[in-house]
Amino acid sequence: METGKPIDSLAPRPGESVADPRARIAQRQAEAVERRQRERAEQTSDANLPGARIRIWEQLHQISLPRSPTHKVLRVIAADTALSLEDVRAEQRLRTTVPPKSVP
Repeated sequence: METGKPIDSLAPRPGESVADPRARIAQRQAEAVERRQRERAEQTSDANLPGARIRIWEQLHQISLPRSPTHKVLRVIAADTALSLEDVRAEQRLRTTVPPKSVP
């Protein structure tokens, strides 16, 4: 359960019934499912450019776009983002030619 909130916030609070923390846990789990569904919809949305869709995919799966143009996961990325394999490879090429933004 990835909530970004401390675990101790799920402990019963003074005056709460035992069911209240369970309800908070269920609510957070439902929110996490809803957030993931929104992110999955965003990764295939035509409103997003290929690079944005691939970045969303990377965030969801906690891995970076491989550098090899023949890597097997590229087909998975293409399918999951509703992009062509060539779109994914074009993003690879773009990332290798554009220097990363420097952090001040």
